[in-house]
Amino acid sequence: MIEQIFFLIFAIIAVGSAVAVVSFRNPVHSVISLLVCFIQMAALFVMLRSPFLAAVQIFVYVGAVLVLFLFVIMMIDIRKASMERFVPGGHFWPVAILIVLVIEMVVIISKSKLEAVLVASPLRLDGSVKEMGEALFSKYILPFEVVSFILLVALLGAIVLGRKELK
Repeated sequence: MIEQIFFLIFAIIAVGSAVAVVSFRNPVHSVISLLVCFIQMAALFVMLRSPFLAAVQIFVYVGAVLVLFLFVIMMIDIRKASMERFVPGGHFWPVAILIVLVIEMVVIISKSKLEAVLVASPLRLDGSVKEMGEALFSKYILPFEVVSFILLVALLGAIVLGRKELK
């Protein structure tokens, strides 16, 4: 009973802070809300008896990714940035390639057996790193590859948005 109460508290705070991330106008406030969301997710990992994932959540996301977000926000002037600068009207090919990649991913996911992976698995892990690695790279390889592809697209987008304009 007490675990359910803590779960509901952590989940409500995590969802509320995630909504705040996308609804705040000030990017620094969004990053602080993201910090709260990451910490709540780490608390949920602890409740799932996975302290390794909770520690990784804190070290990697709070310690590295969030600090990187803050540095980027402090380095660029959000008020001067506009979408016209990043997506020029005369260039059709980058948008077309992005649309083709999204359609390709939708087709791959729809033809795969992703729904079988998303159903509750009878596989029970004791939380060791070896078992998580074996499960990740055998049974859950498709979701792992989808996430890695999404991160690759985000990285390429960040490079395109962050490069200097040639004059």
